[in-house]
Amino acid sequence: MTDTPCLLIGAPMDCGKRRRGCLMGPDAYRTAGLAETLTELGRAPRDLGNVTPAPLRDVSGAHHIHKLAENIAWTEALSDAAETAMAQGFPIFLGGDHALALGTVSGVANHAATQGRPQFVLWLDAHSDFHTPQTTDSGNLHGTPVGYVTGQEGFDGFPKVQNPVPLENICMIGLRSVDREERAALQDTDMILHDMRAIDEHGIAAPLRDFLARVEAENGLLHVSLDVDFIDPEIAPAVGTTVPGGASFREAHLVMEILHDSGLVSSLDLVELNPFLDDRGRTASLMVDLTASLMGRRVFDRPTRSFA
Repeated sequence: MTDTPCLLIGAPMDCGKRRRGCLMGPDAYRTAGLAETLTELGRAPRDLGNVTPAPLRDVSGAHHIHKLAENIAWTEALSDAAETAMAQGFPIFLGGDHALALGTVSGVANHAATQGRPQFVLWLDAHSDFHTPQTTDSGNLHGTPVGYVTGQEGFDGFPKVQNPVPLENICMIGLRSVDREERAALQDTDMILHDMRAIDEHGIAAPLRDFLARVEAENGLLHVSLDVDFIDPEIAPAVGTTVPGGASFREAHLVMEILHDSGLVSSLDLVELNPFLDDRGRTASLMVDLTASLMGRRVFDRPTRSFA
C-alpha cells in the first residue's frame, strides 16, 4: 500500500437516497485538502476527476425504488472505473452516497479475481446495508450495496455480479442501526459483525486485528468502505443518517492506524458526506485526517487546525 500512488476518483452519486447533498462530497474532500495531505505523506496522488454515470436506459422494477435507472447507471460506470483503477494504483472513491459501493466493491472484486486473490471488505458503518430492492421499505438503494456485492437476489436490471464477495469475507464494525429484517437475514450468514455494544465491551482493536489476520493469511485484497455515520455525529455532523453513539475521534483514528500498520488495504470508499449539513467543513476535514492516518500519519504529528 505504501508504495502505490493514490488515485482520487470523484463519485458524486446522490440518487441512493432522497435527502440531497452528497453530490457535493467530492469537491468538499478536494477543498479540505485531501490531495495536498497525501502529497505531504509522499503518496503522489493523481486526481482522475469525477466518474460520469453510464447512459440511462429504460428499466422495470418496484415502483417504490428511488431512481432505479440512475442507480443502475452509476453502478455500471463505477464498477468499470474501480476495476480499471485497481490495475493502476490505490483508488480512493470520493462519495457520494453509499450506493456507490454497489459499483466500487463489485469492480475491485473483479480485479481481485483477475489476480487470483480473494476480496475482503471492511464495512465501517452504523448500518449493515444488507437490504435488496425487494426488502427495503424506504426504497433507498444506499441501504443495499452489501446485498448486491454478495450476490443476493432481487437486483433486476443491475449488472450481474461476476465475482460475489463471500459473506465470511466481510467484516462490519460500528453497527448500531439495523432493522428487524436485516438483523434476521444477517444472523443466517457467516458475516463478521461487531456492533457498538461489542466495541464498548471489548474495544475496537482486537476484532479488527482478528479480521486482518484472516486477510493476510489468505493473501487477500482489502477494500475499506468508510461511511461518515460510522463516526459519532457530535464530531461528524455532515451526514443525513445520523445515529448517536458512533466511534469516537480516537477509535476512528485507531482503526485507520491499525489498517496502515497491516499494509493490507488496497482501495477505499469515503461515503455519505453531505457538505450541506456540515459545520465549517469539520466533517470533511476529519475524513481527510482519517485518510491521512490510513496512509501513515500518526496523531502526534497531526497539524493543529483552526476553524475560526
